[in-house]
This record gives sequence, structure tokens and C-alpha cells, in this order.
Amino acid sequence: MNCSAVTALTPATTPPQTRPVGPWQLLALGVNGIVGVGIFFAPAEVAALAPGRGAVLAFALTGLALVPVALAFAVLGRRFDADGGPVVFARAAFGERASFLVGWVAYVSAFLSTSAVVAGLARALAPSLGLSEAVGQRALATGLATVLAAVVASGIRVSARAWTTLTVLKLLPLAGLLAAFAVAGGPHVPLVPAESGASWLRAGLAVMFAYQGFEIVPVIAGQVRSSERTVPLATVGSLLAAVGLYVGLVWACVAALPRLGQAAAPLAAASGVWGGARLEQWVGLGTSVSALGICLGMLVTTPRYLSALASGSRSLLGLEHMTAAGVPARALAVTWGLVVLFVNLGDLSELFALSSIAVLLQYGVTATALAVLARRRARGLRPAHAWLALPTLVLGATLVISGASAREAGVASVTVLAGLGLMRLTRAREG
Repeated sequence: MNCSAVTALTPATTPPQTRPVGPWQLLALGVNGIVGVGIFFAPAEVAALAPGRGAVLAFALTGLALVPVALAFAVLGRRFDADGGPVVFARAAFGERASFLVGWVAYVSAFLSTSAVVAGLARALAPSLGLSEAVGQRALATGLATVLAAVVASGIRVSARAWTTLTVLKLLPLAGLLAAFAVAGGPHVPLVPAESGASWLRAGLAVMFAYQGFEIVPVIAGQVRSSERTVPLATVGSLLAAVGLYVGLVWACVAALPRLGQAAAPLAAASGVWGGARLEQWVGLGTSVSALGICLGMLVTTPRYLSALASGSRSLLGLEHMTAAGVPARALAVTWGLVVLFVNLGDLSELFALSSIAVLLQYGVTATALAVLARRRARGLRPAHAWLALPTLVLGATLVISGASAREAGVASVTVLAGLGLMRLTRAREG
């Protein structure tokens, strides 16, 4: 990564007249963040816990329960015209130490998840390319990470075009499944009633993690035109679009597969029922395209957590600097190096351990920051806005109590301790 052409623009933001990201591209980023690899397999997991109509209801109700969370991000996102999302929210409400730790946990989780997805994509592609199981897969993963990082390094404008294209490509086979389902009369097939003994809470937890991703929209607010309007629309719009898409897809799976809970690749299998072998292959290919889109989106947003935590009153190794093309080049170089390191370590199945904790932390911090800033009447907020934080905090507390494992808590604790040590390297910003 070449970081020599770094300019000292305002930390983590770009002048409004040069911002390349528009409303449709930002909406595509949010949809790309939500519609990842998980939805290709989640219907089976959820149906095993809540069979029949229960799976459809779980996706519909959980999606609606997350709307207040998206609204909390939207209300704050329109008032902070800089990269960072939850990091800058926490800085305004609680100060530098809290925002640093929030940003650090979010960053560690993001680059670990990126490493795991890149490695998984390489493992899926390697056999078709004739590569060996060990060295070949790691070389391919390194190459994928390098190519995607190069795309991101070329500028936010190029990245926006790339993630928008990949989002469209990943949605096309899913739209094909919905169209085949509708043409075949599937929506009129009676669904198996939901069972009274369904594990609704566990099903809701599984669905909730399938809906994660809309929270990344405010992370690039400093690169968005008219961010005060575009960020809230894209945040809430991406979630609502995903709810409609997911409910339709799960409905198609439930109607097509009597034993959905045992299906290894439910979307592909349902596509075979409603559209034949060609559509089944197309949807199967969509899994890899979706993973590629997720990898690119994460490499766009992940370095911005790092640059944001270094952009307050204290600097960290110059990681906050942006290039003229709107890229936090030093933060991207560090992120690329870490991803390459981790994809070459071997088994990455444990790298998602921090993911759910980090996302719930962002939910909780954003909601609490909204309540605090609303009570202060800061940023044009009113005390009435504080009520919007309540459902988010209740949902977050429920998920932590019911879903967080001891392993996740341990990884989170180690990450926080590492963040406290890293804070010692920060220096007060001159001037």
C-alpha cells in the first residue's frame, strides 16, 4: 500500500463538493452489508427452531423489532457529518476514552470477520481453480484480500461503483427465485402452521444476526453527499428492503421444502423446486458473489473505524489522515496487513467470536449516546428523541442475556484490555 500521497484534510471527512457517494450507492452499501452469505443458509437454521409459518414470522417480526435500532442510527447519523458512526456518537456523548474503546472493539471484530469471510470464499473457490487445500487456499485468500484492498485504495468513487455492482449481482439470483416462486403459484401454497413449542427466542437471535449490517451506513458519512438526508434514508431503507426480501425468500423455502430445517443449502434447493436446475446453479453461484461483495464492503468500512478512533483530540500514528480520493490510506494498509496475516494462520472458524458482541456494543452505545445527547439538547436533538433509545437498549439487553457466550465475553474482555494498552500510544493533537 502506498501511503505517501496523504493529505491533511479534516480527519475522517471529505469536503462536501467532492463527495462521490450518493443515495443509491449508500443504500446499496447498506443492503450489501445485510444481505451476506448468512441468508443463503439461515432459513434452515431458523426453520429447525420455528418450523412452518414460524420461520416466516420470525424473519418478519425480528426485522420489524430492529426498525427502532435503525432509527436510532438514522437520527444520530444525520447529525454527524464525519466518518465513524458509533465512534463519533460515543465521542460526542461520553468523551475520548469511551469512543476509542468502542471504535477499537468494532475495528477488531470487523477485520477478524473480514479475514474469516475472505478465507471462506477462498476455500469455496479453490477446488474449481485446482488449488491445493492448504497452500493454494491461503495464497488465493491473500490474493483476494490484496486485489480488494487495491480497489478500495483507488478511491471511494471506484469502491462505490464496485460495491453497487456487486450488490446488484448478488440480488439478481435472489430476485429470480422470488419471481419463479410467484409464477409457480407458490405464494398460494398453504404453509405448515407454526408449532406451539417453537424456540422463538433462539430463532429470533439467529434472524437478528442475519439482519446485521445496516449499522455500517453512518460509518462513511464523511464521504456522502447531503449526508443529513442520505444517511438516515439509507440506514432505515436498507433494513426495510432486507426485511421484505428475507420474508419472501423464507416463504419460498418453507413452501418448497417440507424438511427445510434439514436443508444444507435451502435457497439453492428451493430454487431447484421453483425454477429448475439452472436457477439452482445461479443461486448457488450467488453465494460466492455475495461473499465477494461483503469482503469489499468490509474493506471499505473497517479502516474507517480505525481512522475514526484516531481523529479526536488525540492522534494515533497518523491513522486519521485521508487521501484526496477519500481513503484512510494508513488505516487501510494496517487493515490489509492484518487480514493477510490472519488468512494465513489456518483455521479461522473462531474469528467470528467477537462479532455479535461488537455489533450489540454498537447498538447499545448508539442508543445510550442518543439518550444522553437528547437530554442535553445537543445537535438539535430534543428530550423526546431519548425515548427512541429504549427499545434498542431492551433488545440489546435481551440478546446479551440470552445469546452471549462465555467465549465471546472472554474475547471481548481481552480486546478491551488491548485497547486500553493501545490508548497509551495516542498523542495529544497539536493546535
